[in-house]
Amino acid sequence: MGFRGPGFSLSAVTLEVLTRRRYLYDASTLPTFLGPLARAYYFWASSLTREERRQREALYGSFSDGWRSIRPYWWRTPAGQILEIPVTTMPGVKIPFHASYVIYLAARAPRLAMAYFETALALCRLRGSPPSVLLHPLDFLGGDDTKDLAFFPGMSLPGARKLELLGEILQRLSARFAVVPLEEQARRVAKATTLSVREPVFRHA
Repeated sequence: MGFRGPGFSLSAVTLEVLTRRRYLYDASTLPTFLGPLARAYYFWASSLTREERRQREALYGSFSDGWRSIRPYWWRTPAGQILEIPVTTMPGVKIPFHASYVIYLAARAPRLAMAYFETALALCRLRGSPPSVLLHPLDFLGGDDTKDLAFFPGMSLPGARKLELLGEILQRLSARFAVVPLEEQARRVAKATTLSVREPVFRHA
């Protein structure tokens, strides 16, 4: 029913294929200006070859993605329209606050991390933007679970501690919002008549 590209990668061709295959929604966009920095860190921390880096040059998007909306909208493709539900970033400043970022910050300053997450949720309520919070598989795994992925942020923590933090994140989210699967939210949003329609233009420089 839904699709999320690896590393927030997306293209006009992908959207057209998803529409032709009757997907309900895409959730690949991350509206932040920090995408190029995240990609640079990933390349620096990993042991990818030059060719492997070239193949991944679209990961995490471009600086211009920061101008995208954090609210759902429709993509227009030659095959029709498909709903986009962005991974929500902090309203106004467009800083990511999904679980991976909070866990990474919590490894250094747990109280600051939770205050950061609470601030993001409060701003979402203030702006009337129900958050779409991404849960990544590595949010459930620690450095003691796998050594091969140690270069990913937050992997310095043991799995038990990450699960503890993830539980606190979900408790704080559910205290402010009704938590539902993304498909259910997409069906609700798709019924709205006020969503904007956008052309799929991507810049990966």
